[in-house]
Amino acid sequence: MATSAARDISPKVNGIAREVSISNSFNNMSLSTSPTATFQSPPSSYGAGGPSSFQQSFQQHHTLTGRSAKQLKPFNTEDIRILLLENVNESGRQLLVDQGYQVEFEKASLPEDELIARLQNIHVVGIRSKTKITARVLRECPRLRTIGCFCIGTNQVDLEYAAKKGVTVFNSPFSNSRSVAELIIGEVIALARQLGDRSNELHNGVWNKVSKNCWEIRGKTLGIIGYGHIGSQLSVLAEAMGMSVIFYDVVNLMALGTTRQVSSLNELLRRADFITCHVPELAETKDMIGPAQFAEMKQGSYLLNASRGSVVDIPALIDAMRSGKVAGAALDVYPSEPGGNGENFTNSLNTWTEDLRGLKNIILTPHIGGSTEEAQSAIGIEVATALIRYINEGSTTGAVNMPEVSLRSLTIDEPNHARVTYIHQNIPGVLKKVNEVLGDHNVDKQMSDSKGDVAYLMADISNVTFDEIKDIYESLESLSCTFSWPARVMIIYLKNSNP
Repeated sequence: MATSAARDISPKVNGIAREVSISNSFNNMSLSTSPTATFQSPPSSYGAGGPSSFQQSFQQHHTLTGRSAKQLKPFNTEDIRILLLENVNESGRQLLVDQGYQVEFEKASLPEDELIARLQNIHVVGIRSKTKITARVLRECPRLRTIGCFCIGTNQVDLEYAAKKGVTVFNSPFSNSRSVAELIIGEVIALARQLGDRSNELHNGVWNKVSKNCWEIRGKTLGIIGYGHIGSQLSVLAEAMGMSVIFYDVVNLMALGTTRQVSSLNELLRRADFITCHVPELAETKDMIGPAQFAEMKQGSYLLNASRGSVVDIPALIDAMRSGKVAGAALDVYPSEPGGNGENFTNSLNTWTEDLRGLKNIILTPHIGGSTEEAQSAIGIEVATALIRYINEGSTTGAVNMPEVSLRSLTIDEPNHARVTYIHQNIPGVLKKVNEVLGDHNVDKQMSDSKGDVAYLMADISNVTFDEIKDIYESLESLSCTFSWPARVMIIYLKNSNP
């Protein structure tokens, strides 16, 4: 598709240079962004050819510091410090390294005290599902500006508190959907044929060729709880294998193929031969499948859960399998999970673990639903690109705890322009005060949106000098003193450096 006439910014092209100021008004520290680099953006889908690329080079000279020191200081690309935990895929790591950021990498998650110590000089942290970003971590790590969750879920982060601290959180809601859907299809077949038990028996030298209670899945009914990205892909795969598919969701959704939505969870439980859960971790989904739900299920039905460990009441599942109500189960997630690999899936983790391990026809996997090379590569690209756009341009597109606000990038055709972003408490009167600060300047573009208690404003201002930008910065910072929780200011300045 043809691109617009806007051109990319190159270092000191046509006398243009870019200056950036990001203030952390919580801790008197500053964070500077948009180094000279090239990065790639993902296409709408990820194929064997990898992501498409585009150039976006920046030159940067100065930044404003925090409240206690307003003078200019030299900018260094390595001022941006990023910590990636839990073996984040190389695809994401490389994009961040290519920006010139200083990237640290760890294969495992960190306990809270060690995490806090490591984050003292970190501006961006990348995590997967094991690392817990609690209110304490956010409170004691004031330099932290953004979090990249290289996974679907964000329940490991205190999203509300992060928003109040001006810390933007990104995730990857789509990239591992296919991997999870394929895992579920494989497990449906494995449970129907008791493949896990037959394999374990033969590994122990026992030849046990049986057909009793082994079934084809063709003609059986799959019940999907939660018809989102994973559930909808799963329905297509299941129908292609001859299954009838029904789903239950709290909102009315358009079904794909011949799949049908049912009106209640109990209706799905009564009708389905195989039941699979694909819902987020919420108060409403805790123990969503418990004793009452097992009682509604067909005799000899099957349960699969690759969503969140809190969704299924595990002791109730153990009872249902021992009684024969449930003929088989597959679990990929658990209420408490080990922090790393090793022989630690024992009763010390969950009191019922050994009872669970002793059941017949149960598939237990260590939270690997999205653990494929394809999914992890796509997740790395998706989340890293979102982080780069936020750091370099202020775009919150894809953020889970902030309003999604974005303006087109400033170009070399727009010298002496500044982009101002302002994260603030969503209360009456803030925009009036902000616009009083901006009102003496020519605002080319402005966008503001809110999400709960937090609001995000972005404005592009033309024909401004660096001294005027400094005044805007200081004025906006001073406004935060009048709110119950302070704001965060970022200014990206594109100046004409010709004499």
